[in-house]
Order: sequence, then structure tokens, then C-alpha cells
Amino acid sequence: MTRSTPPGGGPARWRSLVRRSFVTPVLPRPRLRRLVQLGAGIYLFGLGLAAQVAAGLGAAPWDVLHQGLHLHTGWSIGTWGIVTGVAVILLWIPLRQRAGLGTLLNAVGVGVALDLSLLWLPEPHAPVWRAALLVAGIVAVAVGSGLYIGAGLGPGPRDGLMTGLAERGMSILAARTVLEVAVVAAGFVLGGTVGVGTLLFAVAIGPLTQLFLPPLRVDRPAGG
Repeated sequence: MTRSTPPGGGPARWRSLVRRSFVTPVLPRPRLRRLVQLGAGIYLFGLGLAAQVAAGLGAAPWDVLHQGLHLHTGWSIGTWGIVTGVAVILLWIPLRQRAGLGTLLNAVGVGVALDLSLLWLPEPHAPVWRAALLVAGIVAVAVGSGLYIGAGLGPGPRDGLMTGLAERGMSILAARTVLEVAVVAAGFVLGGTVGVGTLLFAVAIGPLTQLFLPPLRVDRPAGG
């Protein structure tokens, strides 16, 4: 007697759904190096964003929005980074993007690292030190991006949204420009800090990440 398939398709259907929506395998070899590199990258990314906030010369584009939301709600900048990161991942669903372990850890970890870093980072008053902190922050974000992207465990939430839009006909440049202009405008209206740091981040982060990424990329094992 043949057992009928339960409503909804049973376990096989759910396994198929997970494979289609999640990067597989979840943690390819070399596992330890990928995890260490991912963790270091996420922390450096959050530290760099915090340094840019502390410099007071203009936050990174998405953090302009997070700052504005912080001013109106009292929730921390990092908390709003987590909220928007999760919301962006939900936007992946109609775009059919595939998440990974790195995607989920990035969505939460960057916000936590940003808030923790703001607890101990100085807020310099001298222009030269503010500029130095800004530049150091942007470089830290670029190195952090190279580390977590190079780990090959899934793109960050906002990166995946841009590539998803690109696969639907927009160029990466157009997708990034539209998204970042929109979040900066919304953040500015809410009171977020826009300045030379915001522009410098937007211009420099791509080339700097491209510079650091090749030596940090973890190669897949033969046949992987």
C-alpha cells in the first residue's frame, strides 16, 4: 500500500525550499578559517561605522537613516541597523536571493559591534583628529567588507538587495545609488548627520573593498 503524501508536500518539499532559499552548503571548508574571518570582518565593519559616527563629519549612508531613527525613538543606532538589516532580508524574498550564515550574522553582528564600539571610542574635537578617525573608520569598513565577503558565507543584507535589483534589470551602480540616496534623504529629514564623511564613504568604499578583497578571499576546496 502506498502512503499518501501529507498536505504541504512533506519534509522533502521543505528541504527543497531551504536549498532554494539558502546558500548551500551552509559552512563549507575550511570551516574554522571562514568563521574566524567572518567574525573579524563583521566586528571591523561595525567598528568602522562607529568611528565614522564618532568623528561627527557625516555618517555612512545607511547610518544617516539609523541616526535619524535613533533621535526620534531612543533606540540605539546599532539596534536600528539590526532592524533595517532584517527588513532588507525580507525584501530578498520577491527577488529570490539566497541568504547564507554570513548574511544572518551580518544583519545582527554589525549593529552590536557598532553600539559596543561607540561605548569606548573617543569623540575628538580637533579637526585633524576628527578627520583621522573618519578615514580610519572608512578603511576599517573596507577591510571588514573584504573579510566577510571573502569568507564566502553569503552577502550582507544590503549587498544582496543591490545584487537582487541588478538581476532584475538595474545596474549595480544604479541600484546602489537609488538605495543610498533614498536612505540618506530620509535620514537627513529625520535629523541624521550628513557631511563630507557621507560623501567620502560613498565614493571610497567600493574601490577600497575591491583592493582588500582579493587577498582575503577564501578559495573553495577542489570540487567545491
